[in-house]
Amino acid sequence: MLVSFAPGASVAEKIVAMNRDGAIILNGCVSDATVEDVKSELRPHFDAEGTGHQNSFNGYDTLRLSRILARSRTAAELVGFSALLAIFDAILLPHCINYQIGSLTAIEIWPGESSQTLHRDDDIYPVRMPGVEWQVSVNWALDAFTAENGATRVVPGSHRWPADRAATEDEVVQAVMPKCSVLVYLGSVLHGGGANQSSSPRIGLVNTYSLGWLRQEENMYLSVPREVADTYPESIRRLLGYQGHGEYLGWYPDNPDGYKG
Repeated sequence: MLVSFAPGASVAEKIVAMNRDGAIILNGCVSDATVEDVKSELRPHFDAEGTGHQNSFNGYDTLRLSRILARSRTAAELVGFSALLAIFDAILLPHCINYQIGSLTAIEIWPGESSQTLHRDDDIYPVRMPGVEWQVSVNWALDAFTAENGATRVVPGSHRWPADRAATEDEVVQAVMPKCSVLVYLGSVLHGGGANQSSSPRIGLVNTYSLGWLRQEENMYLSVPREVADTYPESIRRLLGYQGHGEYLGWYPDNPDGYKG
């Protein structure tokens, strides 16, 4: 079972649990109205193109969307949620000057979907560095996550395992959590979507935050048009990648906005 934290818990407590288990749950993070706004903004896009990424890994009864900040302005409230950024500061900033959104994906698991293969988000990168996390991932519960409707499956402690070690079913727990909560997990933790054995779909918003010197998983400059990105606060633009990493990495000539790390 994963540790859940109520609003107001200290960052230090959360980091202890993250280091031990590789994943935690934060409850009561945002209002129901905020979550419903995100869902209503994404709904037309789910209906129009959500089946576009269906395959044996993503599932054939699951809808997926990218380009989230081009489609839901309210989602920026989740992306920039301060209690999450404090956790990322503690885990990622020892290894970089700044971090960025690696990917941002809305996932709707429909009834009849089977469990997703357990995997690590960090597997997109070809190397590992002992003691360094490439990224931290979060999954926002836009609906309640239950054992029946496919709550994310997590293997606590698997961030300390050799890369080739497989998990047994008795090592897997589900991130059961109420709507408006968020699962936070290291990119090196084994996890996967659960089987939806209920009669209703459930939606999660999954985003990763990666070290600022890494290539982003989703190309945010193409996913979110510059004219849209420019309408967001500077903090969100920076997370999208509109910042350098130090003096030389990511610079460009004639930069009028002065985005430097």
